[in-house]
Amino acid sequence: MTPYADFTYFGLLLYAVVPTLILGLFGKAGWRWATFLTAAILVVQYHGVLPIRPHFAVREIWIVIGFGVWQWVTIYLFTKSGARAGWPFYVAIAAGLLPLAASKFFPIVSPRSEFGFLGISYITFRALDVVFCLRDKVITLPGTLDFSMFLFFFPTISAGPIDRFQRFAGEWRKKRTRAEFLIDLDGAVHRIFRGFFYKFIVAALIKQYWMERAASSGSFPALVSYMYAYSFYLFFDFAGYSAFAIALSYLFGVHTPENFDRPFLARNIRDFWNRWHITLSFWFRDHVYMRFLYAAMRGKWFAHKEVAPIVGYFLAFGLMGLWHGPELHYIVYGFYQAVLLSAFHLFSRWSKVRRFWPDGVVTRVAATFITFQFVCFGLLIFSGRIGAAPLPHFVSKIDRADCASISGWVGDKYDADAEVHIELWDRDQFVLAFPANQFREDLVDAGYGNGRHAFKIATPPQLRDKRRHEVHLRVAGTKQELTGSPKEIRCP
Repeated sequence: MTPYADFTYFGLLLYAVVPTLILGLFGKAGWRWATFLTAAILVVQYHGVLPIRPHFAVREIWIVIGFGVWQWVTIYLFTKSGARAGWPFYVAIAAGLLPLAASKFFPIVSPRSEFGFLGISYITFRALDVVFCLRDKVITLPGTLDFSMFLFFFPTISAGPIDRFQRFAGEWRKKRTRAEFLIDLDGAVHRIFRGFFYKFIVAALIKQYWMERAASSGSFPALVSYMYAYSFYLFFDFAGYSAFAIALSYLFGVHTPENFDRPFLARNIRDFWNRWHITLSFWFRDHVYMRFLYAAMRGKWFAHKEVAPIVGYFLAFGLMGLWHGPELHYIVYGFYQAVLLSAFHLFSRWSKVRRFWPDGVVTRVAATFITFQFVCFGLLIFSGRIGAAPLPHFVSKIDRADCASISGWVGDKYDADAEVHIELWDRDQFVLAFPANQFREDLVDAGYGNGRHAFKIATPPQLRDKRRHEVHLRVAGTKQELTGSPKEIRCP
């Protein structure tokens, strides 16, 4: 079950929210109740079966529990080693990353296999945050319950935002008065309505009427249109999801940090990453980029002072791309962002000396416009649509395919009255083409335009020769098979 993805989940969520509202009004919606709900929802959310290997499957909840135990043992042994730097630290980081690496690369090494669970990427970064904090001696070894709740706090388990242990630990056990609960409830309600508006109205409309239509064409203008559609869709969908997660966190007194701050109004790429997926970008900034930069400056690794920040960008965003997945478009996306940040770093230093880009209304608008174009192209890379085949946009059904006749219907989702042509293939041999333009009242009643999308032809003689034929029905000019194709015909 994917959290916040459909109204079924919100219906189930009422069983958690309604008692929380009642308890909160009496000042009783505390950490014990949050712990109970988190455990219960984990069991419900991860009750499915995961095929680790062909013919070997386990319940997802056992993988979740095993992950938590693994991370707890990792930080416990790291703390007890007594050495907060050197090889124990790097071993702890590697051990913390191991389950995530297995979930990303195990299916590649062993096809038809799976490992991991929804949210493992975000939870891994929370666990690593604890390792970094222990290394910096800003916290002591957390209690088992505190650590477990930080990892698996159910409002944010599946896709963030990525909280920090120091901030979370100071809030989740805090006892609230009725007045404090009402303040949190007000913040939750505002975010709930924003989430519904963003995800289920704006993002849904963009997907249905803009993004999917643009993706169904292979032309360059359609790809450009898809670039902007996907950029807006991704923002409203993800920002809506984040609003739900933050709202639910507020009900339990946990003020999970915001994840977006009007990112498309950014004036430069650095400003964009201070506004987009904020918790993830700040995690990489604090735990990768700044640590690398400090180590490089202290060790004098580079002769020129501008080399270290550029290498740091490539390290941080290269890892960010790989964190999303091992697919090529994610890795290219990470390095694309590193190139933009490096170029802006050098440009800003050069412009500061020569005053090439004075501050003003015109330059601000120009900077925002230019940044927006680079951002959208980056998100197009992230989408994986560059070079991909157009998405199918036909709905169809084969009603009959035998020695007497072949019949069914097919229509275009985005042009309800368009006439679609069909190709009939005998395995890899073309047989004939014909239009699907016969009228059927049931298609009109179902909302398929003028209803002239049906077809019925006599089975060609070459398919009635007492041999087995694998018949394929495809939309003409494409490789898209009609629903139910291929069919087998063997006449007596």
